[in-house]
Amino acid sequence: MIEIDTLCKSYDGVEVVRDVTLTIQPRTITVIVGTSGSGKTTLLRMINRLVEPTSGTIKLDGEDNRSLPGYELRRRIGYAIQGHGLFPHRTVGQNIATVPSLLGWSKARITARVNELLTLFQLDPAAFAPRFPHELSGGQQQRVGVARALAAEPNVLLMDEPFGALDPIIRAKAQDDLKAIQKHFGTTILLVTHDMEEAIRLADMIAVMDKGCVVQFAPPSEILTKPATDFVATLIGTSDRPFRLMSLAKVGDAVEPGSANGLAIAASMNQRDALAELLWSGRQALPVTAADGRVLGRITLEGLTARAGHSSGHPA
Repeated sequence: MIEIDTLCKSYDGVEVVRDVTLTIQPRTITVIVGTSGSGKTTLLRMINRLVEPTSGTIKLDGEDNRSLPGYELRRRIGYAIQGHGLFPHRTVGQNIATVPSLLGWSKARITARVNELLTLFQLDPAAFAPRFPHELSGGQQQRVGVARALAAEPNVLLMDEPFGALDPIIRAKAQDDLKAIQKHFGTTILLVTHDMEEAIRLADMIAVMDKGCVVQFAPPSEILTKPATDFVATLIGTSDRPFRLMSLAKVGDAVEPGSANGLAIAASMNQRDALAELLWSGRQALPVTAADGRVLGRITLEGLTARAGHSSGHPA
C-alpha cells in the first residue's frame, strides 16, 4: 500500500504539486493522468525520491519513504520511463541484471531471473539475452525496459509515459503485456500518462491531475460517467464515451438467449471489441462461449448498439 498525505512540491515559490492525498491499494494499477505541467511526473518521482517533497509524507506499507537512503529506496522500487533508458553498451541480459547485481544476488539467481522475465515477455532468452539494445525493435526495447524495472522483484513499479514512443499497434500489445505481468507478479503499479484512452484501458483507479491538484480519484467507469469537474469532462471527451464504457464491460454481461452461426466470441471479451467484430464480419449475431467452451447464448449487433446508445444518454 502507498499512502500519500498532503504532499506538496514547490520550485522557487511556485507550487507544482499541491496538497495531494491518495491511498494506492496493493496489487493494483493506478494511472495518473493530466495535461503537460499538471504535476503528474513530479508526484511520481517523489515516491522514489528522485524529487524530494517540500512538505507532506509518503508511506510504503506503513514505512515513511524517507527512512532509507534514497539509493536504497530506489533499488526496492522499479522505475520504467519513456524510451526505456537501456544502457546501449550492455547486453539485454546485463541490462535486466543491473539492480540484482547491485543487490549482490548470486550469478545463478540473476540468470534464472533474467530468463524468467524474458520468457514472460515472449523473448527467447537464448536469442535475446546476448543482444544489444540497438539490435531490438522499439517494442522489444520497451519490454526489456519493463523487465529491467521488475528484475529485483519490487513490490512497487513506477512508470512514466512508458509507451509514449511506441506506434499504436505495438503500444496496445505493450499495455496488454503489462496487465498480464502485473497479474502474474501482483505488483503495485503507478503509471503516468497524458492519454486518457491508455488510462481507461489499464487502470483499476485513475487520478486526474490539474494544476498540481488531484481533482478526481476514481475507477475508470466513474471517471467516464461522473466526471467531477469540467476539466475532467474535457479530458475524457464526449463523442466516443459510450464506446469507451463498452471497453470496460464484458460480452458475458450482454448475452441474449438464442443461437447464431459463425466463429464464437468469448464471454470474457469486452463489448467494444465484440461490436467491432460484428461490424467487420457483417453479421447480426454471433455465439458466445464460456471459458470451458459451453455456448451461453448469442450477442447481437442490435443489442450492443442499444447499449451504446443507452450509455450516451441518448436513444439508440
